[in-house]
Amino acid sequence: MIALPQQKLDALLSRHSLLESELATNLSPDIYVKLSREFSELGPVIDAIKAYRVVKQEISDLDAMIVDASTDGEMRRLAESEKPELNERLEVLERQIGLALIPKDAMDDCNVILEIRAGTGGDEASLFAGNLFRMYERYAALQGWKVEILSLSEGTKGGFKEIIAEIRGRGAFAKLKFESGAHRVQRVPETEASGRIHTSAATVAVLPEVEDVDIEINEADLKIDTMRAQGAGGQHVNKTESAIRITHIPSGIVVLVQEERSQHKNKAKAMTMLRAKLYDQERTKRDAERAADRRGQIGSGDRSERIRTYNFPQGRVTDHRINLTLYKLPQVMEGEALNEVIDALVTQHQAELLAAAGAA
Repeated sequence: MIALPQQKLDALLSRHSLLESELATNLSPDIYVKLSREFSELGPVIDAIKAYRVVKQEISDLDAMIVDASTDGEMRRLAESEKPELNERLEVLERQIGLALIPKDAMDDCNVILEIRAGTGGDEASLFAGNLFRMYERYAALQGWKVEILSLSEGTKGGFKEIIAEIRGRGAFAKLKFESGAHRVQRVPETEASGRIHTSAATVAVLPEVEDVDIEINEADLKIDTMRAQGAGGQHVNKTESAIRITHIPSGIVVLVQEERSQHKNKAKAMTMLRAKLYDQERTKRDAERAADRRGQIGSGDRSERIRTYNFPQGRVTDHRINLTLYKLPQVMEGEALNEVIDALVTQHQAELLAAAGAA
């Protein structure tokens, strides 16, 4: 059972009632939209609080009936038979409300900068990096999100040595932040004549796309170079110096964007990538400082950790952080069953947050 802070529940009910009253008055369009969004977001937890209190009162009434000496035997047995279902319902509502009361990650609603790099395994690693990108691209499409490639370096036999993309959509970071880490593949490469299974790897980084207000960048700390965009094999994509490389001198972070023909657009995208990398660097440093108080690695973004294995001969995907194995490899690679893995990671993360809140 979760001990819910009743004063906090009262405050939420009062806030919801106040919003309802204010929305019935004459408001400017901007204020109306802002309050409507808050009212709508509060709706599910308000419904849960009301249901929780009704169920709690029903249990209290049954308890009173059971201990009352004047209650006849049949009524007492009926009351006792109703209690288990009500207790089960109360636990579900307590968990739902408890999760709603946990402060959200401020970045959860952000768009995402997705970086995938081929690791050990040569050409096969590049092909696997391509498979991973297509998996996320298809998963994003199923969520109604938009994907735009910012930078890529193709492998010599297909796939990518590196690919960086922007994924835009509400809640993108909340879902994809658990994908950061080392992904391993076990399969027989198409180029392998003897049919031996090879192991290759690729690393995934998921960074929240932050706005100017989230992190300040001093223009004096930047070295900006322009160059001609390069294609596969060193061929020029165009003859103008539209590619942009930005070096952040204090951190040593370098970003390169050459996908657009417009130098201005490439610079804007490069600055978006740089902000995301600087924010992630600061976030990682902050997380490391309080690592002693943390439990588990879910959501830590530790990209040196092997988080998942894709075994093609056995048709299985295993997430090592939560010991989850699915024999749905084709569906996962198509992005269709990836939600089953992500949802399990989110559920585990929420359980840890609830446990930490209970301990506190």
